[in-house]
Amino acid sequence: MVVWERTHTFVAINQTTMPTPNTLFDKVWDAHVIRHINDGPDVLFIDRHFIHEVTSPVAFLGLEGRNAPVLFAERTYATADHNTPTINQHLPVADPLSANQLDALERNSAKYHISHWGLGHHKNGIVHVVGPENGITLPGMTIVCGDSHTSTHGAFGAIAFGIGTSEVEMVLATQCIMQPKPKKMRISVNGTLGKAVLPKDVALYIIAQISASGATGYFVEYAGDVFHNMSMEGRMTVCNMSIEMGARGGMIAPDSTTLTYLKGRDLAPKGEHWDKLLPYWNTLKTDEEATFDHDLTFNAADIEPQITYGTNPGMGTGITQHIPLAANQQGGDASYQKSLAYMGFAENESMVGKPIDFVF
Repeated sequence: MVVWERTHTFVAINQTTMPTPNTLFDKVWDAHVIRHINDGPDVLFIDRHFIHEVTSPVAFLGLEGRNAPVLFAERTYATADHNTPTINQHLPVADPLSANQLDALERNSAKYHISHWGLGHHKNGIVHVVGPENGITLPGMTIVCGDSHTSTHGAFGAIAFGIGTSEVEMVLATQCIMQPKPKKMRISVNGTLGKAVLPKDVALYIIAQISASGATGYFVEYAGDVFHNMSMEGRMTVCNMSIEMGARGGMIAPDSTTLTYLKGRDLAPKGEHWDKLLPYWNTLKTDEEATFDHDLTFNAADIEPQITYGTNPGMGTGITQHIPLAANQQGGDASYQKSLAYMGFAENESMVGKPIDFVF
């Protein structure tokens, strides 16, 4: 059985109830199922709910219309994110829509007693970064946010995924969400990365190999030497980009790198509470004989710095390579040629020497 406290931290499950062998994804997902609906979705308990100013206002209006409270305000974290100016945050926001959304987040957070890191707050930042930076994101959790790149938190061994506005309202009201259980994919990259190859290159390489829709319907576990040796920031980058290959999310098993990063963070468990969770966190890895619906392995030596040449992240290649031929593409010749025409490129052109138009 699974036990949750009203406090901020997920309590370890009774390990005797967990069937083996099992994947990391199964262990975390199954531990959070409140109810399984035959031929339907699972009712999944959510440990952390991050909200921002763009996808939350309508959700709060829904609560007001039903006179419903936020069930677990202490599990909900609000930060101004999408409409946050890079500089001069003390000045009024010029765009009226952005200003209204920011004001609504502040009002709603105060009304429902939700932690709010608004403009100018010393902890304000990117919604998927402030969680890890402050120790809110922990291994074995379920995490949602009204933003597709919520999968970033999967770097810590959490199941994290983006949700829509109506689902934001559901989680605010019930701390649960109804979700069909995704299929499971493992992507292993073994060996040593070459010079100047960064985590984003690893992600772009994988996407180029399987396409921008190659992981649709799956939750991905990243495994192998390359991910084991990555920093937490690198793992966050890879898990973030799971969405660019169509995946529901991505995750990496927690290890000593994960725990070293989290220990001592402001809102991370401390002392005996930390020690109490370690035995559970140490079980969060795929069992040796566990199986996946799809299993892929790549060689780190084949990855060089990547660049995209087309109109989706799957149209990428190494910087010393040539643009692939249309006949070798999955999307069809007409679509591929249209993308190259838009970019002003042609089949078999070398990427070397191409001018850089924009950097962002």
